[in-house]
Parts: sequence; structure tokens; C-alpha cells
Amino acid sequence: MAITTLRDVVVLDCPEPGKLADFYARMLGGKVEGEGRWVEVTFDSGALKGRTFAFQEARGYVPPQWPSAERSQQFHLDFYVPREELDAAEREALELGAELLQGDGGERDFRVYRDPAGHPFCLCVE
Repeated sequence: MAITTLRDVVVLDCPEPGKLADFYARMLGGKVEGEGRWVEVTFDSGALKGRTFAFQEARGYVPPQWPSAERSQQFHLDFYVPREELDAAEREALELGAELLQGDGGERDFRVYRDPAGHPFCLCVE
């Protein structure tokens, strides 16, 4: 039997919550709310409607390295894109400040990136 519930909120530690919130709001089509040490991105429509993506300031934040056993990613986010839109989604993510860590070489259905705070995420073919 469950002892708790999981709400529709994901929280990432980072050095600059507003900056990272802006990155994800622009990438996912959300709205930035708040400022300072805790900033949220909310969604009024689409598949993320009703969910919240939050960013909290972490003093002394050390970004994960991918791949690395010493500074492992802990977790990552997968974002899905239609195959025919994958290249365009990659261009937009890079323009927003993402960094490509591993392309697909035309052989896989995902590409690995790092957000501006260093968290790994993937663009995956839906």
C-alpha cells in the first residue's frame, strides 16, 4: 500500500533558477512564475497542462557530468518529438542554450543534451 502520492511537480537544483526556468519555459511552451531562489514553469495547455516544473537555487551546485561515475546524472528528462521534427527541435534547443552531448548518428531514436545548468536531457523520437 502506498504511503504517499506523487504530484505533478518536478524540481531541479541549479545555480540560477530564473535562467533555467526561462530555458525550459521557452523549450516546452510554459510560463515562468516567481523569482529568486524558487522559480516555477507552469503549463496552461497541451500534454503538460496542470504540471509544474520548478527550479530551486542550490548554493555550491556542482553539475552532473554525462557519462560519469564520479558525478553521475542521478536522473534525466526525456522529451518526445515527431521524427520529422527532431532536427528542428535540436536547432531550437541549441539556440536556447542546450549543448549536444551525443547525437544519434542516424542509428538511434534519441539524442543527449545538457541544459544551461548541466542537467542531461534527451530529445527522443515519439
